[in-house]
Amino acid sequence: MNLQNPVYAALTGPHAHLAEVRRNARRYPAAMAPFLAVPDEPTEADWADAAALVGPGQTAALMRPEFPVPAGFKLEVAIDLVQFLAPADFGADEPEAVVLGPDDVPDMLGLVAVTDPGPFRSRTIEVGTYLGVRRDGELIAMAGTRFALPRYTEISAVCTHPSYQGQGLASRLIRAVAHRIESAGRTPFLHAGAANSSAIRLYRSLGFTLSNEMKVTVVQAV
Repeated sequence: MNLQNPVYAALTGPHAHLAEVRRNARRYPAAMAPFLAVPDEPTEADWADAAALVGPGQTAALMRPEFPVPAGFKLEVAIDLVQFLAPADFGADEPEAVVLGPDDVPDMLGLVAVTDPGPFRSRTIEVGTYLGVRRDGELIAMAGTRFALPRYTEISAVCTHPSYQGQGLASRLIRAVAHRIESAGRTPFLHAGAANSSAIRLYRSLGFTLSNEMKVTVVQAV
């Protein structure tokens, strides 16, 4: 399935039950994720439906190769993005990791607030499975799954509290999440901002290979 248009692949595939839909336009509920999607080669009607789905004055993010901003939208910001695929048989179990649930959401949002791993909202936990590490009751690191495509599942929200960085927690959680993905017969992949050199260095050190260069384009419906 198309890794250059992962949101559309997810919302027309395994995550179709989560999608808000207007004909060919798809989006996640705003409380889950900010992402909007249209087909690989959208028509003017597709973009019009996408604008109506977002709503006047509201914003959404598209993850795909760069495109001319169509009528019905204005550009807010475009961020260069790189996408990586995991090596074969990469995953490994992590005994310290626990599955996070709805009661953990306040702590997850607190960790995201101090680490900024990317969009994570009050209902993001409903999109996938998230693992965390706690020390003395405090959530200090987490990672989970977000976009589910027919053959691939994305690793997302990889973050470690600044006080605990340098202990290999991110690497261990990435492997633990990948282990779950591989156990389901899928291939793990992930994204990083092209300017996030520390994350890219980590992923390359773990054996991830570049699969696509794209953009996250944030638009406002007008």
